[in-house]
Amino acid sequence: MVAITLLSVFGMITLFLGFNKSKTALLPFALVFLFICLVGNLYEFGQPLNYFSQMMQTTPVSVVFSSVILLAALLTLPLSSKYLTDERAQPAEYYAILMFSLVGAIMMTNFENIIMLFVGIEILSISMYVLAGSDKRNTRSNEAALKYFLMGAFATGILLFGVAMLYGATGSFSVSGLAQYISANAASPSPLLILGLCLVLVGVLFKVSAAPFHFWTPDVYEGAPTFFTTFMSTVVKTAGFAAAYKLLSVTFIDMYLNWCYIVGGVAVLTLLISNISAVYQDSFKRMMAYSSISHAGYLLIAILAVNAQSQSAILFYALAYTTATVAAFGVLMKVSEQYKSESFTAFEGLAKQNPFLAFVLAVAMCSLAGIPLTAGFVGKLMVFLSAVESGYIGLIVIAVLMAVVGIYYYFKVIIAAYMRQNANAQTIELDTYAKVTLALATLLTFLFGIAPNLILSLI
Repeated sequence: MVAITLLSVFGMITLFLGFNKSKTALLPFALVFLFICLVGNLYEFGQPLNYFSQMMQTTPVSVVFSSVILLAALLTLPLSSKYLTDERAQPAEYYAILMFSLVGAIMMTNFENIIMLFVGIEILSISMYVLAGSDKRNTRSNEAALKYFLMGAFATGILLFGVAMLYGATGSFSVSGLAQYISANAASPSPLLILGLCLVLVGVLFKVSAAPFHFWTPDVYEGAPTFFTTFMSTVVKTAGFAAAYKLLSVTFIDMYLNWCYIVGGVAVLTLLISNISAVYQDSFKRMMAYSSISHAGYLLIAILAVNAQSQSAILFYALAYTTATVAAFGVLMKVSEQYKSESFTAFEGLAKQNPFLAFVLAVAMCSLAGIPLTAGFVGKLMVFLSAVESGYIGLIVIAVLMAVVGIYYYFKVIIAAYMRQNANAQTIELDTYAKVTLALATLLTFLFGIAPNLILSLI
């Protein structure tokens, strides 16, 4: 596990860098550290290896998922440049915790033992609890951290109950051991095994914000500092779906009839609740929270399909969602810093104040809505094609209708930026880090939308 080792070492080095009175070197060093981790992770591609007494395993799929996670962190980190000039902020601690959280995220993509999955989830979750409440003087941030912690603790308890029941039914914690037992007893699985599967599903679905386990998401996303919300909405979701896909497509594949109706029902419920709720939001941040929930619904459809296209669809969709979300939240950070508001009205007249930010925002919204020539369109198309191949036509009809609803609330932001005026318009200044990050995220969104084979050939 090259990436895990490097992240652990670099995280400790970053903490020691915090003793330096000057903070300006922290961000460049952190970016270099993450880039080295990404290169080290890609080095393991095509080299299936086992670690920690076969409790973790590196596969091409896990390497690609881990690379998407590290790329999300690389794109998100430059947006934190404001912490370098804030005397009350502690960027060294923030960056170190982010690196430690990435250790948990990568463990969730490489686990070969359910215990390692649990450890990875906890490393990632505890880091997010701390970062969600990092703005100690803000009551919303404190509330977000408390809600996230309490509900996350319940989800963890449910997950552990499920793991205990799986062990009681099969006598094994390993993915291969569970799969072998389930394959041999697929005709008549024990009630204990079915209940364990359901409880583990609840724990994992909570982490990816799927309905009806999504209630924490809008409040936590809104209360947490926007930089950490960006990290949470990309890294945590990708890691969660990597774990869910491996569990359902490998460990429990022979129990498909026992979980397909549950996942299908959750996908429909997630799409309906999230998209309808997003229509009524006045806060851009809360709208993005419900958007995050809706994208969990689309990814669940790909998991439900379980065919040759599912894997590529999930990986590409996660990548497309990551680039668009980073761009959208990056624009929000700059606009909210200027106007001290996260509502749609803060974006009014943005096209005249800063055409670059307005363009980045428009591309991000189009990608999230699934408009052609963006990566989001290709991602949705791949998900739908995988579901059609498995015969889930009715589910696709619902998904397409909800995608139309999504166009409505995503375009509310574009209309505000390009078709409305702001009498109190102010110039929005961008630092170099923000310009490069937003330009790169937008370029990748277009590139993957116009030439998706560039990444699909690797996947």
